[in-house]
Amino acid sequence: MPGTESAFPIDLKKYRKLTLDPSKPQLTAEQKSTLLHNIQLLRDALVLFTATGAARGVSGHTGGAYDTIPEVCILLSLFEASEKYLPIVFDEAGHRVATQYLLAALDGHIPPEHLLHYREANSKLPGHPELGLTPGVKFSSGRLGHMWPMVNGVAMANKEKVVFCLGSDGSQQEGNDAEAARLAVAQNLNVKLLIDDNDVTIAGHPSQYLKGYDVSKTLEGHGLKVYTVQGEDIDALWAAVAAVVTYDGPAAVVAKRLMAPGVADIEGSTHGHDVIPVKAAVKYLTARGYPASVSEDILNNIKPTSVPYLYIGSTKEVGANRVVFGEAVNLVLDKLSKEEATEKVMVIDSDLEGSTGLKVIHQKHPEVFVPSGIMERGNFSTAAGFGFDANKFGVFSTFSAFLEMVISEVTMARLNNCNVLSHFSHSGVDEMADNTCHFGVNSFFADNGLSDVQSWLYFPADPLQMVAVIQRVFFERGLRFVFSTRSKVPYILKEDGTKFFGDGYKFVPGKDETIVDGKAGYVVSFGEMLYRSWDAVLRCRQEGLDVGLINKPTLNLVDEQTLRKIGSSPFVLVVESLNQKTGLGSKMGTWLIERQLTPKYGYMGTTKEGCGGLSEQIPHQNLDPQCSSYS
Repeated sequence: MPGTESAFPIDLKKYRKLTLDPSKPQLTAEQKSTLLHNIQLLRDALVLFTATGAARGVSGHTGGAYDTIPEVCILLSLFEASEKYLPIVFDEAGHRVATQYLLAALDGHIPPEHLLHYREANSKLPGHPELGLTPGVKFSSGRLGHMWPMVNGVAMANKEKVVFCLGSDGSQQEGNDAEAARLAVAQNLNVKLLIDDNDVTIAGHPSQYLKGYDVSKTLEGHGLKVYTVQGEDIDALWAAVAAVVTYDGPAAVVAKRLMAPGVADIEGSTHGHDVIPVKAAVKYLTARGYPASVSEDILNNIKPTSVPYLYIGSTKEVGANRVVFGEAVNLVLDKLSKEEATEKVMVIDSDLEGSTGLKVIHQKHPEVFVPSGIMERGNFSTAAGFGFDANKFGVFSTFSAFLEMVISEVTMARLNNCNVLSHFSHSGVDEMADNTCHFGVNSFFADNGLSDVQSWLYFPADPLQMVAVIQRVFFERGLRFVFSTRSKVPYILKEDGTKFFGDGYKFVPGKDETIVDGKAGYVVSFGEMLYRSWDAVLRCRQEGLDVGLINKPTLNLVDEQTLRKIGSSPFVLVVESLNQKTGLGSKMGTWLIERQLTPKYGYMGTTKEGCGGLSEQIPHQNLDPQCSSYS
């Protein structure tokens, strides 16, 4: 049968169980043959099912998981041989989740056919491992580079066991790992790291953008015993693993290899970090001798899902606010000479320039751009330090989920009166196939100063408003936070069909915007929820219910005039995709009560673990206008 109804065509039952003894660091011919067989089998399976993510348009990650299959096969052979190992393949690079799903299938927790639903909505195979969601998954990875400190604690709780953690040259850039290394050495923990050092991350090659960074030397400097080998040399890899296992204390194997070795179209490239394209997977599997039906009947019959619902009140045309941020910054920089821009502005990346809009700045204004690694805390503080001078301005950007990582640095910047414009993309939950650990729902954490200081939180509703916001606030002093979504958004229309934020529109910080007045009550929204709310409001108005709509692009400031207007109406409903516990809705009710305004009040936001997929996330949270929650 075609597509996901097919049987899984690569027989995982051909995996051969093997036992390895670390006291014998040299593989026999039979052991080596079995390992190589298992590695190739699992790599082929992984290429096939991760490519379904590309086919259905939900992206994914192939290369990293593909890389570490030799290490995984060795670990399984150790687990098979002795109970002295904790039988969990911890991984501090959660995007390599395909490994965990493959292990779940090997262990019989999920049928192999289910792997063909990789990253599909409601398949329980989201973009990062989530404990309790997927049968057979034994841990939640959280964000990149956050696993090792927890593994230290696991080792402390299991002193009689050897505990393993897969790592990468990308995840090792996070500051968490430096702290974890010091503790592991100080406590002589029985933690063993197996690190894939492929010199590839999302935005490029660490050897180029982070000169001087060396995983082996860094870990040795912390005091770990380190063995550096060629990861595709199975004899050398096993000898190194055997050495760290028998070593008394924390130790690491750093496996050097090209990204996705042997996969012609993505080997050694940044494209290997992402999901393998369908054509590349077909080419690989055909070269491996699999029949055409493997690709034609499965990959070519999986299609992206569409959203048939037609929203009213906004255009069919859509734009990516996360990209428009960079274009809007360029419009500001275009007005400066290169010398002025270099003197006045510094834009620092955290290996996400293509995802957060900084790439266009890098291309057009390289004089202000600083490529940097996966070091959000340090990079934010660097931007703040540049903006320590009252006439200089730092620009920082990363995913909204990672805002939670820089809160202390935000406080430090505020205490020093620094000028930082921060762009946090991938806010909310819309189209977040990476799922719960990547939800950017706690944006209000950025507003953590006391009442005698001010931070500015801006969430533009469409590309035109994004440009207007950046033009207005770029050279404002202090801390300014701008949010956007992973998903594209349409342009908001007035009732006469013209663009609301088009010609003549001027953004005013702190001012709420009336999209339409209403006597029955008001919906308050912002960002990617505004066009959805506008759709719901217009449909209510068509039914004779005179509901109004307010856009609140400045999230954390009270517009007294607007608040009094809506608070004097029969009801106020806040609709957002931020965390219902910490978002705008959790605050606006207090603002109303403080002013003795008592309309019926409700607020809707993100409340539960994600479902995977893309457009399915908003309905899953009951936030789509088609959901009954609006009525």
